[in-house]
Amino acid sequence: MSSLPPDPAPEGFAWPGGARLALSIVVNVEEGAERRIDEGDGRPEPVDELGAVPGKPIRVHGNESNYQYGINRGAPRVIRLLDAAGMAATWTVCGQALEKAPWLAQAITARGDEPCNHGHKWAFTAFMDEAAERSFIEKGTRSIEATCGRRPSGWLSRYLHTDLTRRILLEQGYAYHMDDYSDDFPYWASVEMSDASRRPMVILPYAIDSNDMKFWLSASFTPEMWLDYARRSFDWLRAESLREGARMMSLGLHLRIIGRPGRIGALEAFLRHVKDHPDVWVARREDIAAHFAAHVGQETAR
Repeated sequence: MSSLPPDPAPEGFAWPGGARLALSIVVNVEEGAERRIDEGDGRPEPVDELGAVPGKPIRVHGNESNYQYGINRGAPRVIRLLDAAGMAATWTVCGQALEKAPWLAQAITARGDEPCNHGHKWAFTAFMDEAAERSFIEKGTRSIEATCGRRPSGWLSRYLHTDLTRRILLEQGYAYHMDDYSDDFPYWASVEMSDASRRPMVILPYAIDSNDMKFWLSASFTPEMWLDYARRSFDWLRAESLREGARMMSLGLHLRIIGRPGRIGALEAFLRHVKDHPDVWVARREDIAAHFAAHVGQETAR
């Protein structure tokens, strides 16, 4: 018989209420924080669905309005569906986006949802030095605290992060980091600090495959394909969690993508499918991190 690695969840581990699967709905809010020439950026954000990539550093008014659609129409649609389903979410927000749309910050807060720091601008930190990255994270923290009335406890980079990101996050009081795609269950990471000591940090793996970015990437999913894939992921993880050990599923959404009238119905159908399984815990990421931290020992840090 072949030897398999140990299950990521400790034996007997369960989420609140005895649930074996935790579902994390992640709504990314980047609209209004993208690169823009009129805001001093060296080049505009690549034009997503308009099919044009300008060769010169010029304003692309059409793409700016394409992002704004996510705030104007996408956000209300997503909020209505989450409200109707009675489901909590984590909003990975760029601080500048909420500064421009304070009504959305108020709506997130009113729902009792979690704002997670996605930077102030929707910018890459991978090429920043330590001082610049530290300042960038702090600026996002202060901005979210001002618009949402509370500090964020988690961090998501724009795709890339540095070798120092986790150390900086721990120094600034962050509870979890989600730039990871290595598992379907949280884990402790051992982080080297500036004094050469090591501290544990909760890592909540995210997911790219079930993310609604699949509507934009080539080859693109249709709404039917995305819904089928999301449901298959959910069903498999739920069955595996009941059979082998607790699991976590992440579903990543973007206001300007899933919020379009031809796609939003796929999210509605997925949430309806989840509601048919009341044994699943739909939770904010900070609550998932806290429950994991309270029940899994730090000595398991990798």
